[in-house]
This record gives sequence, C-alpha cells and structure tokens, in this order.
Amino acid sequence: MRKIGLTGGIGSGKTTVAKVLASLGAPVFYADQEARKLMETSPEIISSIKSCFGENAYSNGNLNRKFLSDIVFNDPIKLKKLNSIVHPAVHRQFEIWSAAYIEAPYVIEEAALLFESGGWKQLDLIVLVVAPLIHRIERVMQRDGVAEGDVRSRIDSQMSDEEKIPLAHFLFFNDDQNMLLTQVLAFHEKMISLNIK
Repeated sequence: MRKIGLTGGIGSGKTTVAKVLASLGAPVFYADQEARKLMETSPEIISSIKSCFGENAYSNGNLNRKFLSDIVFNDPIKLKKLNSIVHPAVHRQFEIWSAAYIEAPYVIEEAALLFESGGWKQLDLIVLVVAPLIHRIERVMQRDGVAEGDVRSRIDSQMSDEEKIPLAHFLFFNDDQNMLLTQVLAFHEKMISLNIK
C-alpha cells in the first residue's frame, strides 16, 4: 500500500480531487477535518492552544475559529506554532487510520498544509493540485463568503505553488485548459497498475 499525500493551495480544488478518488474506491483521510476535530476534542491540544493563544481561543468549550484565524493568518510565527501543536497529532491519527487499509493499492492523505507541516516527508508520493490565482480567489470567496483581502491573506500564509512544484511527484492542473477529471482517472489507473505488477 502506498501512502499518497494530496495537497494544493486554498481554492485549488484538492478536495474535489479527493472526492473523485474516494468515489473510485480510494480510502481518503481528510487531515484538515481531523485537525478541526482534534482541536475541539483533544485535552492536550486544547490546553496547548489556550496556553499559546489565550483563553479566548475557546468560547463555551468550542474553538473560536475567527479569533484564532485573525491571529495566525497575520503572523507566520504564530501560524507555525499552531501547526506544530496540531499536525503531529493529525499525522498519528493518519497512521492509525491507514493501518486499516493495508490491502488497498493506495491511501490518500488530503491536507492543505502538507508541505508547511513537514508531513509530506513521511509519505510515499505527493500529488499537488494547482490552479490560477484568480480562480482560487473566486472559489474561496463564493465558498466561504469572505472578502478578497481575507482570501489573499490566507494564500499568502501558505507556500507558493512555485515552492511546492519541485517537491511533488504528480501535478494536476485545475484550469481552463486541462480536464481535471481526466487527470485524476489517469492517476488512479496508474496507481492500480503499479500495485498489480
């Protein structure tokens, strides 16, 4: 079984790719969803976040996402600190989860910050979804109902595609010139065929 990382900047379409692969039978671990869950349920993570970012990071027992986002998306050092609290725990959960799929040709870890967290180094292959900046901004504005400036600050807090591309094994282009579905299907067939040999 190959452990494959799937990543891409915010609004690139990586979640769409993950859903297509899941529909083809690939087990998919959604790291960002797991991170959100752990930030709400893990006593160790909750305690660490409160000690680093203050009691206001939680309100009535729930993570105060806006409060935390306003801090970390404007301060790279604080973002790195938050990632250092959350990402090792998420990766441990991925390892536990993937053990249940040992017979599968491959499993996917879908994560927005796969490179930033260093998690990519523990995986066999990396797939990167890239898309034009203007498309990414429009998608996130529509999806999250946020202003363009907020989207740009989130994008600026992530590594650029230019930094990520040399680290990836496969690139999916989500733009007007390339059919994303065709690329995903070809990738899936390749992974299946590699497993058969």
